[in-house]
Amino acid sequence: MTEMVLNTNTLPEPLFRMINAEKVKVNEVNGIINLIPIMESNSDCPLLGIATDCGFTVDEFLARKHEEKVLEGE
Repeated sequence: MTEMVLNTNTLPEPLFRMINAEKVKVNEVNGIINLIPIMESNSDCPLLGIATDCGFTVDEFLARKHEEKVLEGE
């Protein structure tokens, strides 16, 4: 399987107009080429859901989750 990321402005005009993203992931599986829009968030926080904008780094968040599991006895 071949995979790459392209800027949509490098695509032919008809495809460019159909995709509302700046980048697309292009992959090929069994002769079928897929264009998957990549929707980028402007948020600096890589966490999602209730952790969005919490100020934690991913490593800090995972460390706290690990501590919770240890305290719960799992």
